[in-house]
Amino acid sequence: MSTTKRVLVMKFGALGDVVIATTALRRIQLSYPGGEVWLLTAGDFASMFADWPGLHVHAAPRRGLWHMLQLLRWLRAQRFEVIFDLQSNDRSALLCAFSGVPMRVGNHPRFPYTHHPAARHAKEEPGFTRLQLMLQAAGLPAAEARPYIPTGDQERRLVQAWLQQQALQDARFVLMHAGASLRWPAKRWPHYGQLAAALEQGGLRVVWLGAAADRSVNAELARATGIDATDRFSVGALAELARHARFAVTNDSGPMHVLAAAGIPVYAFFGPTDWRRSHAPGQRDRVLVNPRPCAACERADRAMAADHSCLPGITAVEVLARLERDGLLQPDPAMSR
Repeated sequence: MSTTKRVLVMKFGALGDVVIATTALRRIQLSYPGGEVWLLTAGDFASMFADWPGLHVHAAPRRGLWHMLQLLRWLRAQRFEVIFDLQSNDRSALLCAFSGVPMRVGNHPRFPYTHHPAARHAKEEPGFTRLQLMLQAAGLPAAEARPYIPTGDQERRLVQAWLQQQALQDARFVLMHAGASLRWPAKRWPHYGQLAAALEQGGLRVVWLGAAADRSVNAELARATGIDATDRFSVGALAELARHARFAVTNDSGPMHVLAAAGIPVYAFFGPTDWRRSHAPGQRDRVLVNPRPCAACERADRAMAADHSCLPGITAVEVLARLERDGLLQPDPAMSR
């Protein structure tokens, strides 16, 4: 296989999926050391690749026939030799079909892909596993089970300044994301306040993370305990901040994957969504689930249902006990990063 080709990787969204895709993107880039690797993504995510060395990024709108035609025109003019379609939906498959690119690697065994896994993926199969099978189908080595989000000097300085302003020391604070997508309020674990109070009593500061949609949740939590850092950090800066934290506790969300890129332990709650499919790469052993069945999780309205027993049934005491067993509540933990 020639390593001097022009290669395009396509991944448009959403945040968590884009972060997972960085595992494969990094492997693809390393596998073509003399080539030119491009990423085609949505404008919302282009900035998180600004400090990625040697990667060319083209941002494009995700919807609209006119934008689709313009994107196809750009794609054909680039004369790529290989496409890795990490999105593998109908839109990206259509782009592949009319791209004129001879080698087309996709997620499903169907047209227009020339290289693909042998079988369609099972519903519970993790996205990272599927990416590994795609790489294998293209003859590439396996990817590391950890997202890759490099940060630049500006983001490092921003994080250092904020840490100093808040008097936070390395490995003496914990990151928490108590929010969730507005379309999935059932993903929210309801006992963050109790957990945060216990951690702060034990000498660890709590930092609440999230985007604008999490502002009201974080403000309420921070009034009792912790530091409100809502909407303070870009994706790259958030990964840099996490490199200084002891561990993180999150719901099933995009930030869960970003924090995993730092290599710290990330504990995540799963109830109405399948942890086998959605856990962050490298964090499989830190999923927090209720072993008791939840009737609401079986219903079609599970995303919005208010009568879930799965996540409410996981107590703060149980989570603290898990953190204690993993040695993360000791004064000077021996951490594997």
